Amino acid sequence: MPRIILTINSGSSSLKASLFRADGTRRNFRYEHIGQGFPHDHAEAFDQLMKDLGGDAPDAVGHRFVHGGDITDPARFVDAAELARLESIVHLAPLHMPGNILGVALCRERFDVPQVACFDTAFHVTMPELSKRLPIPRNLGMRRYGFHGINYSHVARSLPAILGEAARGRVVVAHLGSGASLCLLENLQSVDTSMGYTPAGGIPMGTRSGDLDPGVMLELAKRYNADELADLVYHRMGLIALSAGEDCEMSALIGSKSADAHFAVQYFCRQVRAAIGAFAAKAGGIDALVFTGGIGEHSPPIRAAICDPLAFLGFRLDEQSNSDNEVMLAAMGSKPVLNLAADEEKEIGNLVRQLLETERT
Repeated sequence: MPRIILTINSGSSSLKASLFRADGTRRNFRYEHIGQGFPHDHAEAFDQLMKDLGGDAPDAVGHRFVHGGDITDPARFVDAAELARLESIVHLAPLHMPGNILGVALCRERFDVPQVACFDTAFHVTMPELSKRLPIPRNLGMRRYGFHGINYSHVARSLPAILGEAARGRVVVAHLGSGASLCLLENLQSVDTSMGYTPAGGIPMGTRSGDLDPGVMLELAKRYNADELADLVYHRMGLIALSAGEDCEMSALIGSKSADAHFAVQYFCRQVRAAIGAFAAKAGGIDALVFTGGIGEHSPPIRAAICDPLAFLGFRLDEQSNSDNEVMLAAMGSKPVLNLAADEEKEIGNLVRQLLETERT
């Protein structure tokens, strides 16, 4: 029997939801900047969602969880034991996990249906040991996990219909938004990614620095206590710092005439190019490049600034296609460059449906 599935993506400052009806139709909802402080209180947004749903009642609710820890399951039912496990790993993604867990609690108050956690980290379990290991003593029990996996999974599902057999080659996907990372796919599986142990690493983001010299962190640890340092790492680094506090939103920085904003944009694009070049070196070349995420999908100037110096790798943008945010962005003679809309909600819906079917059998 077809199920009605509600998907919830409750982040640090917004709530996104989609309802997938049994007849195949879909409704999308988005509520921005809810409540005060951190984590934000999403109760008001959930109350509004209840009103907006009207008579549509779900048979199950799927939640995006940024971090799944060491488990390899792409999705799990959230019972008492699983909720306790998730609460024990909040420190691995403190910007996101409190909101993810709050989403489960608020849904339980409103729906007596199965709650399912879907994990961003699960897509990266296919990474080889060379990609997972950190150059620290193994007995410390820390490794690289990788993130944005729900959307990377969606992109991987979409590529064969667009690229055919070439989709199974060496593909770099750049998920660029307020949180940003890149993933190297081979045979449609993750073999490397720019983020590591937590979602604070990799390339610079809106308020997160990305990778830093460990000596910088040691020095900062002398100047700040643990709570102050966590606030600095997750809320006051990245684009907001590079622009001297002007803004963390890429659209605002692009529109600004200040030298600090221009510098932040240049810095971001340079680091994305560096990550693409690193993947090319690791894989022995790249066969296709994909942009996704809020910045990746909607910012022609950023895509151009990233791609223009990559002609030596065989990538060139068609100016008009890029300006129009088309799916196919490559110029004549270029390797494929794609612009694919992120759709974590659709992937969460698929994962929930699969888990429900597994339970029935």
